[in-house]
Amino acid sequence: MTSAPIRSSLPDRWSSPRPFSDATTRRLKHGAVQPMVQPGFFERWFGQR
Repeated sequence: MTSAPIRSSLPDRWSSPRPFSDATTRRLKHGAVQPMVQPGFFERWFGQR
């Protein structure tokens, strides 16, 4: 019997680790970090925060 694992297909995307990217690269790709709670319509309209 062989000791090598046998795979019938490639691993799923969610089970494979993502490659490392530093903060500068992430910011260039996705933009600045946004707050979890977005301001409402009136807060945006009247500039209250």
